[in-house]
Amino acid sequence: MRFLRNIALFCAVSTLIQCAGLRKKQNNDLELLVKITTPMGDMYAELSDKTPKHKANFVKLVSQGFYDSLMFHRVINGFMIQGGDPESKNAKQDAQLGNGGPGYTIPAEFDTTLYHQKGALAAARLGDGQNPKKESSGSQFYIAQGKVYSPEQLERIERSKQKTTPEMNMEEIPEFGFTKEQIESYTTVGGIPFLDQSYTVFGQIVKGIEVIDKIASVKVNKANGNRPVNDVRMKMELIYLSKEEKAKLLNKQEQ
Repeated sequence: MRFLRNIALFCAVSTLIQCAGLRKKQNNDLELLVKITTPMGDMYAELSDKTPKHKANFVKLVSQGFYDSLMFHRVINGFMIQGGDPESKNAKQDAQLGNGGPGYTIPAEFDTTLYHQKGALAAARLGDGQNPKKESSGSQFYIAQGKVYSPEQLERIERSKQKTTPEMNMEEIPEFGFTKEQIESYTTVGGIPFLDQSYTVFGQIVKGIEVIDKIASVKVNKANGNRPVNDVRMKMELIYLSKEEKAKLLNKQEQ
Protein backbone atom coordinates (compact mmCIF):
# COMPACT_ATOMS: atom_id res chain seq x y z
CA MET A 1 0.00 0.00 0.00
CA ARG A 2 2.83 2.37 0.90
CA PHE A 3 4.41 1.63 -2.47
CA LEU A 4 1.15 2.47 -4.26
CA ARG A 5 0.77 5.68 -2.25
CA ASN A 6 4.32 6.71 -3.24
CA ILE A 7 3.54 6.06 -6.90
CA ALA A 8 0.34 8.12 -6.65
CA LEU A 9 2.25 10.95 -4.97
CA PHE A 10 4.96 10.83 -7.63
CA CYS A 11 2.35 10.99 -10.40
CA ALA A 12 0.59 13.92 -8.75
CA VAL A 13 3.84 15.88 -8.37
CA SER A 14 4.83 15.08 -11.97
CA THR A 15 1.46 16.34 -13.19
CA LEU A 16 1.84 19.59 -11.26
CA ILE A 17 5.33 20.13 -12.67
CA GLN A 18 4.10 19.48 -16.21
CA CYS A 19 1.18 21.89 -15.73
CA ALA A 20 3.48 24.55 -14.33
CA GLY A 21 5.79 24.08 -17.29
CA LEU A 22 2.84 24.34 -19.67
CA ARG A 23 1.64 27.54 -18.00
CA LYS A 24 5.14 28.99 -18.25
CA LYS A 25 5.35 28.06 -21.92
CA GLN A 26 1.91 29.53 -22.56
CA ASN A 27 2.83 32.69 -20.64
CA ASN A 28 5.91 33.11 -22.81
CA ASP A 29 3.65 33.06 -25.86
CA LEU A 30 1.56 35.95 -24.50
CA GLU A 31 2.32 39.65 -24.69
CA LEU A 32 2.39 41.82 -21.58
CA LEU A 33 0.64 45.14 -21.12
CA VAL A 34 0.27 47.15 -17.93
CA LYS A 35 -3.22 48.52 -17.34
CA ILE A 36 -3.21 51.82 -15.47
CA THR A 37 -6.65 52.67 -14.12
CA THR A 38 -7.39 56.29 -13.16
CA PRO A 39 -10.54 58.36 -12.48
CA MET A 40 -10.06 59.89 -15.95
CA GLY A 41 -9.92 56.55 -17.76
CA ASP A 42 -7.62 53.63 -18.44
CA MET A 43 -4.20 53.61 -20.06
CA TYR A 44 -2.31 50.59 -21.35
CA ALA A 45 1.48 50.61 -21.33
CA GLU A 46 3.86 48.37 -23.24
CA LEU A 47 7.26 47.83 -21.57
CA SER A 48 10.47 47.67 -23.59
CA ASP A 49 12.76 44.64 -23.66
CA LYS A 50 15.62 47.08 -24.34
CA THR A 51 15.47 48.21 -20.69
CA PRO A 52 15.40 44.83 -18.88
CA LYS A 53 16.22 46.16 -15.40
CA HIS A 54 13.48 48.78 -15.51
CA LYS A 55 11.00 46.35 -17.03
CA ALA A 56 11.64 43.64 -14.44
CA ASN A 57 11.41 46.14 -11.59
CA PHE A 58 8.15 47.68 -12.86
CA VAL A 59 6.57 44.25 -13.39
CA LYS A 60 7.61 43.23 -9.87
CA LEU A 61 6.13 46.34 -8.26
CA VAL A 62 2.88 46.13 -10.24
CA SER A 63 2.47 42.44 -9.37
CA GLN A 64 2.95 43.31 -5.69
CA GLY A 65 0.25 46.00 -5.85
CA PHE A 66 2.83 48.66 -5.01
CA TYR A 67 1.19 51.35 -7.15
CA ASP A 68 -2.40 50.74 -6.12
CA SER A 69 -3.94 53.87 -4.53
CA LEU A 70 -0.84 55.98 -5.15
CA MET A 71 -1.30 59.45 -6.66
CA PHE A 72 -0.14 61.26 -9.71
CA HIS A 73 1.45 63.71 -7.31
CA ARG A 74 3.14 66.04 -9.81
CA VAL A 75 1.23 67.25 -12.85
CA ILE A 76 2.51 69.90 -15.27
CA ASN A 77 0.28 70.60 -18.25
CA GLY A 78 2.30 70.60 -21.47
CA PHE A 79 5.08 68.59 -19.83
CA MET A 80 4.24 65.35 -17.98
CA ILE A 81 2.31 63.56 -15.23
CA GLN A 82 4.35 61.90 -12.46
CA GLY A 83 3.54 59.26 -9.85
CA GLY A 84 4.94 56.33 -7.92
CA ASP A 85 5.80 57.96 -4.58
CA PRO A 86 4.69 55.45 -1.90
CA GLU A 87 4.30 58.33 0.56
CA SER A 88 1.35 59.56 -1.52
CA LYS A 89 -0.83 56.61 -0.51
CA ASN A 90 -1.96 58.10 2.78
CA ALA A 91 -0.71 61.66 2.32
CA LYS A 92 -2.57 64.57 3.85
CA GLN A 93 -3.94 67.26 1.56
CA ASP A 94 -1.09 69.71 2.18
CA ALA A 95 1.75 67.16 2.28
CA GLN A 96 4.67 67.71 -0.09
CA LEU A 97 5.39 64.63 -2.15
CA GLY A 98 8.07 63.38 -4.50
CA ASN A 99 10.83 62.12 -2.21
CA GLY A 100 9.57 58.61 -1.51
CA GLY A 101 10.66 55.34 -3.04
CA PRO A 102 11.32 51.66 -2.35
CA GLY A 103 14.81 52.31 -0.99
CA TYR A 104 16.88 51.58 -4.08
CA THR A 105 17.72 53.01 -7.50
CA ILE A 106 18.08 51.41 -10.94
CA PRO A 107 21.09 51.95 -13.25
CA ALA A 108 20.31 54.09 -16.29
CA GLU A 109 19.39 52.14 -19.43
CA PHE A 110 19.52 54.59 -22.32
CA ASP A 111 18.67 53.40 -25.81
CA THR A 112 18.62 55.76 -28.77
CA THR A 113 15.49 54.09 -30.16
CA LEU A 114 13.52 54.90 -26.99
CA TYR A 115 12.59 58.54 -26.80
CA HIS A 116 10.21 60.98 -25.11
CA GLN A 117 7.39 61.04 -27.63
CA LYS A 118 3.95 61.72 -26.16
CA GLY A 119 2.95 58.74 -24.05
CA ALA A 120 6.50 57.66 -23.22
CA LEU A 121 6.79 55.93 -19.85
CA ALA A 122 10.03 57.00 -18.18
CA ALA A 123 11.76 56.82 -14.82
CA ALA A 124 12.02 59.86 -12.58
CA ARG A 125 15.33 60.51 -10.83
CA LEU A 126 17.38 62.98 -8.84
CA GLY A 127 19.19 65.68 -10.80
CA ASP A 128 22.71 65.33 -12.17
CA GLY A 129 24.25 67.27 -9.29
CA GLN A 130 23.17 64.61 -6.78
CA ASN A 131 23.06 61.78 -9.28
CA PRO A 132 25.82 62.01 -11.92
CA LYS A 133 25.20 58.41 -13.07
CA LYS A 134 21.56 59.31 -13.85
CA GLU A 135 20.27 56.34 -11.87
CA SER A 136 16.49 56.01 -11.86
CA SER A 137 14.15 56.09 -8.92
CA GLY A 138 13.13 52.60 -7.87
CA SER A 139 9.43 53.40 -8.24
CA GLN A 140 8.69 56.95 -9.39
CA PHE A 141 7.85 57.35 -13.05
CA TYR A 142 6.36 59.91 -15.39
CA ILE A 143 4.35 59.79 -18.59
CA ALA A 144 5.32 62.32 -21.24
CA GLN A 145 2.79 64.79 -22.57
CA GLY A 146 4.96 67.59 -23.93
CA LYS A 147 4.17 69.64 -27.00
CA VAL A 148 4.75 69.73 -30.75
CA TYR A 149 8.14 71.13 -31.86
CA SER A 150 9.28 72.67 -35.11
CA PRO A 151 12.32 71.27 -36.97
CA GLU A 152 14.21 74.44 -36.04
CA GLN A 153 13.49 73.95 -32.35
CA LEU A 154 14.70 70.36 -32.55
CA GLU A 155 17.93 71.53 -34.19
CA ARG A 156 18.51 73.91 -31.29
CA ILE A 157 17.92 71.10 -28.80
CA GLU A 158 20.39 68.90 -30.66
CA ARG A 159 23.06 71.59 -30.48
CA SER A 160 22.42 72.26 -26.81
CA LYS A 161 22.69 68.56 -25.90
CA GLN A 162 25.90 68.17 -27.90
CA LYS A 163 27.64 70.53 -25.50
CA THR A 164 27.56 71.05 -21.75
CA THR A 165 24.61 73.29 -20.85
CA PRO A 166 24.66 73.88 -17.07
CA GLU A 167 21.67 76.24 -17.07
CA MET A 168 19.52 73.42 -18.57
CA ASN A 169 21.04 70.74 -16.31
CA MET A 170 22.36 68.98 -19.40
CA GLU A 171 25.59 67.03 -19.70
CA GLU A 172 27.53 66.95 -22.96
CA ILE A 173 26.43 64.21 -25.40
CA PRO A 174 28.58 64.87 -28.53
CA GLU A 175 26.92 62.17 -30.64
CA PHE A 176 23.36 63.23 -29.80
CA GLY A 177 20.95 63.61 -32.71
CA PHE A 178 17.33 62.94 -33.61
CA THR A 179 16.44 60.29 -36.20
CA LYS A 180 13.96 60.92 -39.02
CA GLU A 181 11.39 58.90 -37.10
CA GLN A 182 11.90 60.97 -33.96
CA ILE A 183 11.71 64.25 -35.87
CA GLU A 184 8.47 63.10 -37.49
CA SER A 185 7.04 62.18 -34.10
CA TYR A 186 8.11 65.36 -32.30
CA THR A 187 6.81 67.61 -35.10
CA THR A 188 3.40 65.88 -35.27
CA VAL A 189 2.50 64.05 -32.06
CA GLY A 190 4.86 65.96 -29.76
CA GLY A 191 6.73 65.05 -26.62
CA ILE A 192 9.69 66.14 -24.49
CA PRO A 193 12.74 65.87 -26.77
CA PHE A 194 15.17 67.69 -24.47
CA LEU A 195 14.97 64.82 -21.95
CA ASP A 196 16.18 62.18 -24.41
CA GLN A 197 19.26 60.23 -23.28
CA SER A 198 19.07 61.97 -19.89
CA TYR A 199 16.17 60.02 -18.35
CA THR A 200 15.46 56.35 -19.02
CA VAL A 201 12.43 55.67 -21.21
CA PHE A 202 11.27 52.11 -20.57
CA GLY A 203 7.80 51.93 -22.07
CA GLN A 204 5.04 53.58 -24.06
CA ILE A 205 1.32 54.16 -23.63
CA VAL A 206 -0.24 52.26 -26.52
CA LYS A 207 -3.90 52.86 -25.66
CA GLY A 208 -5.66 55.59 -23.70
CA ILE A 209 -3.20 58.35 -24.57
CA GLU A 210 -6.03 60.89 -24.26
CA VAL A 211 -6.11 60.17 -20.52
CA ILE A 212 -2.74 61.93 -20.22
CA ASP A 213 -4.30 65.18 -21.40
CA LYS A 214 -7.23 64.78 -19.02
CA ILE A 215 -4.96 64.30 -16.02
CA ALA A 216 -2.59 67.06 -17.16
CA SER A 217 -5.48 69.53 -17.30
CA VAL A 218 -6.55 69.20 -13.65
CA LYS A 219 -6.13 72.12 -11.29
CA VAL A 220 -2.86 71.96 -9.36
CA ASN A 221 -1.24 73.69 -6.41
CA LYS A 222 1.96 75.10 -7.92
CA ALA A 223 3.21 76.11 -4.47
CA ASN A 224 3.06 72.46 -3.43
CA GLY A 225 5.11 70.90 -6.23
CA ASN A 226 2.28 70.98 -8.81
CA ARG A 227 0.25 68.50 -6.80
CA PRO A 228 -3.36 68.21 -8.03
CA VAL A 229 -5.86 70.00 -5.81
CA ASN A 230 -8.08 66.90 -5.98
CA ASP A 231 -6.15 63.64 -5.66
CA VAL A 232 -5.73 61.61 -8.85
CA ARG A 233 -5.06 58.02 -7.81
CA MET A 234 -4.07 54.99 -9.81
CA LYS A 235 -4.37 51.23 -9.85
CA MET A 236 -2.20 48.95 -11.97
CA GLU A 237 -2.42 45.36 -13.12
CA LEU A 238 -0.50 43.11 -15.48
CA ILE A 239 -2.47 41.97 -18.53
CA TYR A 240 -1.25 39.00 -20.60
CA LEU A 241 -2.77 38.80 -24.08
CA SER A 242 -2.33 36.76 -27.21
CA LYS A 243 -1.29 38.70 -30.30
CA GLU A 244 -4.86 38.52 -31.54
CA GLU A 245 -6.29 39.77 -28.25
CA LYS A 246 -3.75 42.58 -28.09
CA ALA A 247 -4.50 43.68 -31.64
CA LYS A 248 -8.23 43.65 -30.89
CA LEU A 249 -7.73 45.75 -27.75
CA LEU A 250 -5.51 48.32 -29.46
CA ASN A 251 -7.71 48.58 -32.53
CA LYS A 252 -10.94 48.86 -30.56
CA GLN A 253 -12.45 52.30 -30.98
CA GLU A 254 -12.99 54.37 -27.88
CA GLN A 255 -16.61 54.50 -26.78
